[in-house]
Formats: sequence, structure tokens, C-alpha cells
Amino acid sequence: MRDRPPGRAPDYTTAALIMGGINLFWIFAVVQVVFGLPVVLLLGWLLNLGVSRLAARRA
Repeated sequence: MRDRPPGRAPDYTTAALIMGGINLFWIFAVVQVVFGLPVVLLLGWLLNLGVSRLAARRA
């Protein structure tokens, strides 16, 4: 065992946001291939609405 306390944990915020964007992109691409662009636009609008409500609740 080490006698010193552990250091700070690394900040993975940027990596998590980038991977979230990549996952959102491929999910929207699959939805567009299967259902078409109007469904992707509707899902994007609903996602934006949900994020906006969460942000308003936190403020």
C-alpha cells in the first residue's frame, strides 16, 4: 500500500460529451434510415424540449 493519499481523479467530461455526441449521431442515422427524416426531426425536437425543461428546473 502507498502511504500517500490518492491524487485528484481525471476529468472525463470532454470525452463523455464527445462520445455522447457520436452515439446520438449514429442513433439518429439509424432512425433516419429506418423511419425517415421527419421522425429524426421530431426526436431531436423532443430531446431539445426535455433538455430545456431539465435546465429550467435546475435554474
